[in-house]
Amino acid sequence: MVDRAKPGEQARTSAPGPRQPSLADVAGMAGVSHMTVSRVVNESGPVRPETRERVLAAVHKLGYRPNTAARTLVTGRSGTLGVVALESNLYGPASTLYGIENAAREAGYGVAICSVTRPGRTSIGDAVESLRRQAVEGIVVIAPHVTAGRALAAVPGDIPVVAVGGGESAPVPVISVDQYDGARRVTEHLLALGHRTVWHVAGPEDWLEARDRERGWRETLERRGLRVPAVVRGDWSPRSGYEAGRALAGKRGLKAVFSANDQMALGLLRAFTEAGIRVPEDVHVAGFDDVPEAAYFNPPLTTVRQDFIEVGRRTFGLLEDRMAGGDARTRHLVPAELIVRESTGPR
Repeated sequence: MVDRAKPGEQARTSAPGPRQPSLADVAGMAGVSHMTVSRVVNESGPVRPETRERVLAAVHKLGYRPNTAARTLVTGRSGTLGVVALESNLYGPASTLYGIENAAREAGYGVAICSVTRPGRTSIGDAVESLRRQAVEGIVVIAPHVTAGRALAAVPGDIPVVAVGGGESAPVPVISVDQYDGARRVTEHLLALGHRTVWHVAGPEDWLEARDRERGWRETLERRGLRVPAVVRGDWSPRSGYEAGRALAGKRGLKAVFSANDQMALGLLRAFTEAGIRVPEDVHVAGFDDVPEAAYFNPPLTTVRQDFIEVGRRTFGLLEDRMAGGDARTRHLVPAELIVRESTGPR
């Protein structure tokens, strides 16, 4: 590259950057053929153990990185998985994505992420097509919305796809935390403290997780023959929990509240404090998610923990099974864990 000289100056040539080591460099250092290096790097053929060690030592010393496009041509595999993710900073979707990335990385796969702002048939279809153009070997769709679950029906059948969430009617294999059972557990816990009913601050109606948590709460009360109070609905945010708390503060007989997530529970606690309602002395409060801050709320929050690392591990395992031709319609539930803290402590 030649820099353009100003009048009266001599043009100067800038030195090129350091050359990336090539397959030929590795072969020369290891004293083997190009084909042998290719077999080791792409895991595409038999190589004697001592030769493999010599090649890998040269790869490490030179800092050689295989050309992904070339490897795909040789092996027919890109070593990359695709993830269609909701563009969100909410704890659940973000943690789900982390769990999937972690599992893929441990198995030696790269991850290409395509984010969508509004989950629907068109946006998810476009995201899947974008990932297919990147030659991914399989795709995970994080589908917490009702519309996202329906959009899975339009996903092409010529590439392995699994969903995290997506609902019971999804036409692809599904992994999800057992939201229903988590809600049942926390509601049973509140009832075991002697309450005659439990109020519920629910999440948005178009979220599958919100629906399952609400159903778990409702059916637990119905099985006991207890009164089911009117749902107070939020949007997952602390502000909506605060508004819900203000609405609930004046309710007669209010003794126990289950919030569909911890962030709304945070707003709920603030509203109760302002109204002079003490937690846990006057009212017991529980959440869902076990965000890292939940143990440091005032008081520390009883909640339901979701194992997102396990979700990622099972999602990756199910996708591997699909890539090998496994069952196209199956559903796996990851158990939820009740975490009891001071917000439902002794009164």
